[in-house]
Amino acid sequence: MSRKRLTRRQFVAATAMSSAALITAPYVRGAHAAGKLAIGFWDHWVPGANKTSTELVNEWAAKEKVEISIDYISSQGNGIQLKIAAEGQAKSGHDILAMPTWWPHAQSDLLEPMNDVMEPLIKQNGEVNGTVQYLGKSGDKWLGVPATIGSQIKGPCSRIDLLKKHAGIDVQEMYPAGSPPKADNWTTDTFLKAAEACKKGGNPFGIGLGETTDSVDTAGAFFQAFGGQLVDGKGNITVKSDGVRQALEFYKKLIPFLPAGVASWDDSHNNKALVSGEASLIMNPPSAWAVAKRDAPQVAEQCWTHGFPVGPKGRFAPFLPYFWSVWNFSKNKPAAKSLLVYLSQPAAVERLVAASGGYDLPAFEKLTTLKTWAEEGPPKGTLFHYPNPFKHQTLSIAASPAPPKVAQQIYTQAILTKMCLRFHQGEAMEKTLAWAEGECEGYMRS
Repeated sequence: MSRKRLTRRQFVAATAMSSAALITAPYVRGAHAAGKLAIGFWDHWVPGANKTSTELVNEWAAKEKVEISIDYISSQGNGIQLKIAAEGQAKSGHDILAMPTWWPHAQSDLLEPMNDVMEPLIKQNGEVNGTVQYLGKSGDKWLGVPATIGSQIKGPCSRIDLLKKHAGIDVQEMYPAGSPPKADNWTTDTFLKAAEACKKGGNPFGIGLGETTDSVDTAGAFFQAFGGQLVDGKGNITVKSDGVRQALEFYKKLIPFLPAGVASWDDSHNNKALVSGEASLIMNPPSAWAVAKRDAPQVAEQCWTHGFPVGPKGRFAPFLPYFWSVWNFSKNKPAAKSLLVYLSQPAAVERLVAASGGYDLPAFEKLTTLKTWAEEGPPKGTLFHYPNPFKHQTLSIAASPAPPKVAQQIYTQAILTKMCLRFHQGEAMEKTLAWAEGECEGYMRS
């Protein structure tokens, strides 16, 4: 954990600042417009991104006369998850803490309700996607504010040249910059044919089947494309369904077209496969492309980020949001809420997105067409479809719609990828399903 305080730069955003002042007024003006506030942000991998978030916080703090401290907490080695667990147990720590995906539900009893923040933000910025609602609410209680910083879609990042050469697919024509997708023929069947062609051409799809999030997230989107749910939203175990069987059959066909050793891949392997020039497609946010810009520009200029293939039950893409949550033991809740409103203003969001090079994604529907995604390159427009501006695909998370505390266990234990590997390695379908059913029964009891 590192503590950083950086010098503010001056920005001109008078109109947006006026809007921010109006919406923050109920929370900070008055006797509580001072004191201290401790913030724990995710430590961004993009150089300069932490600096921008610090500048925004300092601007707010100077205006509201609040003394702040900011810690940037690494996600490596589950650092941020360990910090969340430790503060929750001690009932002491930061006022605001960044929480990934499942963690607001895991700490729901210790979190301050954020309805008074979220309701006006939704009116201003538009609705949030279903995954944010699923992960960010417990009943009618908002557990946090969806954070721009760290939130991401893990969609296909394809090599323009290699897909065209090996599979005859023009991804720029299918997902044109500045225009709606023309991807009706981008189906799970087309995906399998392309994977086979690229493997034969020497540039296989870089899709893992390990136990870390990139592998699990990809499997989750494909399972949902076939309607495959292990547990439904009411908590019923639905492993032995046609959708799950179809998803397993799909993976059994796909795995022979993937690189050797994908069963042991972690989240770095697909990035390396793209940057090295080996892979013709990976499933990832723009981090691998950003590294390629620095280390392999000839690869980066051939990358195009776009949507998932559509299956029998629809087109799904993994969305992993971060949340900014406030502990119910915070000593300065009004100031914490005011800051989160400030960081969720369009002008602030635009600066955060630009600082991350388009990696970070706001959850609000009116903030998915910022200029950064249209202008980033090379090639220009490579990220245009990354934020799903035309709602072309349903943003989801693996193991949903199971009750979140059950889904978290399915997700962290990588049950989906383990099922795929067991079936691929020759285990009978019914035995694989029975194993997964037993695992889910255990999670339901715990």
